[in-house]
Amino acid sequence: MGRTGLQLSVISFGAWATVGETLDLNATTRMMDEAFEAGINCFDNAETYRDGEAEELVGRALKALRWPRESYVLSSKVYWGKGSGGPTARGLSRKHVIEACDGALRRLGVDHLDLYLCHRPDPGTPIEETVQAMSDLVTRQGKVLYWGTSEWSPEQILAADRFARANGLTSPVTEQVQYNLYLRGRVEEEYAEVLAPLGLGLMAASPLAHGLLAGRYGDEAPSNARLGRRGYEWLHDEVLGTRTAERLDAARELCAFAAENGVSPAQLSIAWVLRNPNVCTAITGASTPGQLQDSLGALALVEAGLRENVVAGLEGVFP
Repeated sequence: MGRTGLQLSVISFGAWATVGETLDLNATTRMMDEAFEAGINCFDNAETYRDGEAEELVGRALKALRWPRESYVLSSKVYWGKGSGGPTARGLSRKHVIEACDGALRRLGVDHLDLYLCHRPDPGTPIEETVQAMSDLVTRQGKVLYWGTSEWSPEQILAADRFARANGLTSPVTEQVQYNLYLRGRVEEEYAEVLAPLGLGLMAASPLAHGLLAGRYGDEAPSNARLGRRGYEWLHDEVLGTRTAERLDAARELCAFAAENGVSPAQLSIAWVLRNPNVCTAITGASTPGQLQDSLGALALVEAGLRENVVAGLEGVFP
């Protein structure tokens, strides 16, 4: 992962919108076991996923699975808070960062987090305060091994790194950001000035655009799919919005192009994300074993290398 020695599987298992929603405890345990047996070692979570229930279920699954702690990587995120704890129970103040970490450890049933990420930048808290708190979790308390950011701007990441280095603190080592065939500019253009110079490992979230690039949608989002699910109207608007027809047309073209090349659209989309040398892992969610196996099929494409004609074809569909 970036400049660190941490070894992440190139595909990670994400808990958002699945664990605690489409997956109960038994299903979560089975899916995690199947993922682990296939070589996935990184399990991503956050305090806000299902209001903390996702972390609780993963913690209970880990207890049942009894994997050696050194064999897997746990990632969680802080910012949104959980429940209705008021203004001090969210954001990136020292108070919330420290207390949220303790809460995540309790729910997950572990004594440390391998990765702890600031889920969004907090305009109400000085970056210096957040950096100090995260660094203390790493160096003074030992509750976190590595820390990073999620959906921060390059300028904010640079400011955090400069302050940490100038004051002998621990710098962020990873950025988690949405990256897929629809959303390319931020990773490929905006982050160019920080990823390589700072040695950041990029954790690519939403490589399948919430199922849109997996061929799970027709003319509209079905009610059982993430973009069609009740309570996720905001996500539907964010992903599709006024570009519904355009993006669905592109998804259909992707499906046809993938079929011509003898692979699934999900495999092709994930392999394309992993083709970026700055990406250390692609975080995928899965509600069924079939979806998980489909995503894992991208590894064969990664190992073989995407052919230039395939890359050119994708560029034609997603300019």
